[in-house]
Amino acid sequence: MTTNEYQVTGMTCGHCEMSVREEVGRVDGVEDIEVSAQTGRLSVTAAADIDDAQILAAVEEAGYSAVRAS
Repeated sequence: MTTNEYQVTGMTCGHCEMSVREEVGRVDGVEDIEVSAQTGRLSVTAAADIDDAQILAAVEEAGYSAVRAS
């Protein structure tokens, strides 16, 4: 299992969280998603290595921007 953390900009409510969760959930291999509009944090867990580009593209598709957290 691999977990990557991201910082998402622009989320303000539960609907924002749901939008991000739906788009990121479409990425192959993603098994668990935790997202918080309050902190802007997105945690993605997958069985194999996570392709940051796919996660960032999914967040952008949801209407937000993100960067990989260190």
